[in-house]
Amino acid sequence: MKWLKPAPGHLRIYAGGERNYDPDFVVEMQAEKLICEIKRASEMNDEAVLAKARAAVIWCEAATAHEKQHGGKPWRYLLIPHDSVTASATLNGLAAGYTFRPAR
Repeated sequence: MKWLKPAPGHLRIYAGGERNYDPDFVVEMQAEKLICEIKRASEMNDEAVLAKARAAVIWCEAATAHEKQHGGKPWRYLLIPHDSVTASATLNGLAAGYTFRPAR
């Protein structure tokens, strides 16, 4: 339906210390909202990247709880390797393959 690249500081996710960041993209779909972070494939297991991803999942959980109270949509976080973003990739396909689920 809609997408945007948040301006710096507009949707800051606090991951502690120097690990605060602004997501690459926010996408609103029919049934949900997505935060999409695209990282170099070689950085997908980097601890700083994973710390930000874990913080983003917590943010999405809080945002989903708020949305549910107000008739909104759930939020989900995608951590996508850069080489998976191709001309034939669909957002649904990327969401199916790259929803970040931290170990708990």
